Amino acid sequence: MTKKQLKLGVLLFGAGAHMNSWKAEDVAPDASIDFDHYVNLTKKAEKNGADFVFIADGLYIDEKSIPHFVNRFEPIALLSALAPITSKIGLVGTLSTTYSEPYNVARQFASLDIISKGRAGWNVVTSPLQGSAGNYNKGNHPEHDLRYDMANEYLEVTKGLWDSFDDDAFVRDRETGVFYDKDKVHVLNHKGEFFNSKGPLNIQRTPQGQPVIFQAGASPKGIEFAAKHGEVIFNAAGILEKAQEYYKAVKDAVKANGRDPEKVVILPSLSPITGATEEEVAANYEKLQQLISLDEALDYLARFFDHHDFKQYDPDAPFPDLGEVGSDGFRSTSDAIKAQAKEENLTLREVALQTATPKGNFYGTYDELADKLIYWLENDAADGFMLNEQVFGDAYDEFFDNVLSKIAERGYYSYEYEGDTLRDHLGLDFKVSRYAK
Repeated sequence: MTKKQLKLGVLLFGAGAHMNSWKAEDVAPDASIDFDHYVNLTKKAEKNGADFVFIADGLYIDEKSIPHFVNRFEPIALLSALAPITSKIGLVGTLSTTYSEPYNVARQFASLDIISKGRAGWNVVTSPLQGSAGNYNKGNHPEHDLRYDMANEYLEVTKGLWDSFDDDAFVRDRETGVFYDKDKVHVLNHKGEFFNSKGPLNIQRTPQGQPVIFQAGASPKGIEFAAKHGEVIFNAAGILEKAQEYYKAVKDAVKANGRDPEKVVILPSLSPITGATEEEVAANYEKLQQLISLDEALDYLARFFDHHDFKQYDPDAPFPDLGEVGSDGFRSTSDAIKAQAKEENLTLREVALQTATPKGNFYGTYDELADKLIYWLENDAADGFMLNEQVFGDAYDEFFDNVLSKIAERGYYSYEYEGDTLRDHLGLDFKVSRYAK
C-alpha cells in the first residue's frame, strides 16, 4: 500500500515566528531585511525537498507590532529575487484583496509564475487589522464578512484576467509578422458590486495555467471562501481532534462546491519545540520563554484583538470578558483564545505568555515529533504541514536533520520533487483556461 506523502511548506518570518526571535543568539537581529538570510533558508528548504517557501505580510504597524514586522521585505519583490537562484521550490506570497486592485495583482503573480517557470502561489488575505485603512485611500476598513464578499469577487476577476489569452495565442511568427492571434484574446468586461475590470491582462497565460491559490480562513465565512477558491489551505494547529474537525469541514465544503477534495491540500501550522531528549526539549522551550517579558506578551496578544489595551487589567485575574472585541480581525484565532481561557480558567498572564510563546501540540523529542506528524497525516488531520519555526537558527537544521529524515526513512516523505511546477509538487492539476475547447 502506498503511504501518504507529507507535503511541506516553510513560512519565512525573518528571524522566526517568535515575536522576539531577533534576540536569539543563533540568528541575525536584522534577519527580516537580510536577503542572504532568506537565500540560505530557501536553499536549505529546497535541498531538503520542501514544496514551497512562504512569505507572509501585513499592511499596518504601530508601536505594539512584532519588532521584525516593523522592518521587512515586500513579498513579491523578495520572491522575484529568489526565483532565479532556485530551480524547484515553490514561491508563495501574501497579498491583500482589500487593499489592492485585481488587475495589478493578476499581473504581478503571472509575472512571478513566468519568471520562476511555474512555481508561484498567492496567499489570499483580506487584511484583518483595522489600522490598515489609514494607509490607503479606500475609506473605512470593511467588516469581516464584507471583506470576504469583496475577496470572492476579487478572485473571480483575477482568475478571469489570467485567462485573457489562450495558451497558444502568442505565435510570434517573424515571416508573417503575426505576434499573437487576435482570435485567441478574451476581454473580461467585468462590472461587479466591488470591482470593474475590462481586460485583457497584458501578459500571457503562465506555466501553471494560473498560480496556486493559498488561503487560511478558519471562520465559517473563511471556510466558505476557501472551499470555493483555495487549493492549499493552512490553519493554526490545535489539538488533534480540532484539526480533524477542520480537515473534514473543509473537505466537505470543497466537495459541496463541486470540487475534488483530493485536489485541495490542508497544511496545519507546525512550530516544533524539539530535541534529542526530554531534557533538551525543556531547555529549548526555556530559551524561547526567556526572550519575552509580560508587557511584550500582552502587546503580542493584543495583535489578535485589534490592538486592544490588555495592560489595563490585572494580569493575575481571570482573562477578561471582551465581548465582540477581536471578532472583526483574526476572528478564528481570537475566538479560540477566548474559548481556551474560559475552559481552562486561565489568567490574563497565562493567556498572554502561552499565546506569545506557545508550547503547542508539537512539543517532544525527535522521535516523538516524527511519530506525531505521521499520525496526523494518517488520521485525516493534515495533508502535510507549514513549518513555522520560532527561531530560524539551530532549530531549523535540527528539524530537517533529525525529524524530517525520520519521516522520510519511514516512507512518508520524499526529497525528490514531483515535476517542475508548484502544482506538480502538490499534486494539483494544470489550471485549464475557461475558454479551452
